[in-house]
Amino acid sequence: MEEDYAFAVNLEIPEGVSVEINELVRVQGPKGVVERNLSFPGVEIRREDGRITVFTSEKKARHKAMVGTIAGHIKNMIRGVTEGFEYRMKVVYSHFPIRVKVQGDEVVIENFLGEKHPRKARIVGNTKVDVKGDQIIITGINKEECGQTAANIEQATRIRGYDVRVFQDGIYIVSKA
Repeated sequence: MEEDYAFAVNLEIPEGVSVEINELVRVQGPKGVVERNLSFPGVEIRREDGRITVFTSEKKARHKAMVGTIAGHIKNMIRGVTEGFEYRMKVVYSHFPIRVKVQGDEVVIENFLGEKHPRKARIVGNTKVDVKGDQIIITGINKEECGQTAANIEQATRIRGYDVRVFQDGIYIVSKA
């Protein structure tokens, strides 16, 4: 390892996980494969002796921040292929019972505030959505895809034009794991 790094972060690669670094960073583990383009000018990623080193020789704060960001993304990719991610959401209503179902790559929300037309939220990537009563469980190996799917569902039931302190109906994120 060279000593002229301005800033470097080392990440250990756990057993059963393989990491390939080309133009894309590809992490493969027991739950699947995640690929991502993590290039930034002045920031390099190397794999050596069972660990990944993300480093920069620039002394600018912007480059140091990007080293930490890229290391965080790789850490999330490793966690995704070993453990996976899970978001739990709760369906909340006071008068009109909301019906939620999954159709293809969409979550269909019916009878929201008594509306005749269903609201729809897109499921991003290889994310799996399960509806059990008033609970919605979102699972997957890519943190960004799981989070965006949860955000799409939450935004589909956003109330506009009414006082949100009174109209608290909707679907909300309860926990992230």
